[in-house]
Amino acid sequence: MILSIVATPIGNLKDITLRAKEVLEQATLVVAEDTRTSGQLFKMLGVTGNKEFVSSHAMSSDNALKKALERCEAHEYIVLVTDAGTPAISDPGSFFVSEFRKTYREAKVVPIPGASAVVSALSVSGFPADHFEFVGFIPHKKGRRTLFMRIGELEHTVVFYESPHRIIKTLTELGKVIGERQVFVAREMTKMFEEYIFGTGEELANYYTKHTDKCRGEFVCVVAKK
Repeated sequence: MILSIVATPIGNLKDITLRAKEVLEQATLVVAEDTRTSGQLFKMLGVTGNKEFVSSHAMSSDNALKKALERCEAHEYIVLVTDAGTPAISDPGSFFVSEFRKTYREAKVVPIPGASAVVSALSVSGFPADHFEFVGFIPHKKGRRTLFMRIGELEHTVVFYESPHRIIKTLTELGKVIGERQVFVAREMTKMFEEYIFGTGEELANYYTKHTDKCRGEFVCVVAKK
């Protein structure tokens, strides 16, 4: 039994690797964050063959996770995919992998590398990436101020995700803590309206306040080292 952790495109479908497509074709069971999204992705990528889809996401109950793991028993080639990018990076995939390893100790778990929003943003930011910290999504309420203070104290580069609904608020609050320290924002990477801008937290917050039409899509923010 083999479980392949497959990275899928974060936007441009041409970013799928030859190996990833080959593994997706071979698999008979697909463990997906959202089976509908993954089903559509497979169709657009031209991945064919009879496949069983099972869901495993952040809101999955213990019973649902148990059933997903039990379904694996009847399959030799299994893939784990997220809606976009590399599974287990700021999504519940890591928990599934952990439980799979405990359940099927003799099975192989292998990575099929590809697109990652974190690495992609770092690569074009120009900020040092020999030592960086990824903190996932900024908390909605509890822990926001504490995290911003911590980012302000860190000497190295920091990366985080943010939603379009909170990007202005986050950049404003972050700017008050880190002052003139530069921030790089990557929006809608590899997609039609991708955009990359630099500035202080305050400058970027003002930019998006004036251009609310750009407060859409997916955001990756990179804070420069001190």
